Amino acid sequence: MRPVHIAITFALLSLVTACSTTRLDQRDAHNTKSPPESVMVTYHVKPGTEAEFQHVLADVWAFYRKERLVLAQPHLIARSDDGPGNTRFVEIFTWVSHSAPEHVPASVGKLWDQMQSLCEPRNGQPGIDISEIDLVTPPSH
Repeated sequence: MRPVHIAITFALLSLVTACSTTRLDQRDAHNTKSPPESVMVTYHVKPGTEAEFQHVLADVWAFYRKERLVLAQPHLIARSDDGPGNTRFVEIFTWVSHSAPEHVPASVGKLWDQMQSLCEPRNGQPGIDISEIDLVTPPSH
């Protein structure tokens, strides 16, 4: 999924999730014709909301796993400074298919809205910045 499409997906999340049904969406999310999609998500967390954000992030991950929307590995979360008084979280994981993030059950939309409310645009980047990535393994010697 391209970054522009991802940003639009988040912006229109309410419409996407409101128009979906769990049964049909889960079939689409597990479509074996669509390959897995690894992503790197950068969250520019509002100052003072870091602990709450981490709880919501854990809830979202638990939901993804319960609904079998993501692969268990890799799953990495890193936290770093993002300028004076600012925190950034970076999460790397793999959706089971390219279509999975567009076909989540409506209940995940509320969690995504919560995440979005705890983030803010920063340095010309959106509050939540999502990029599709290729996972690379180091060459063996």
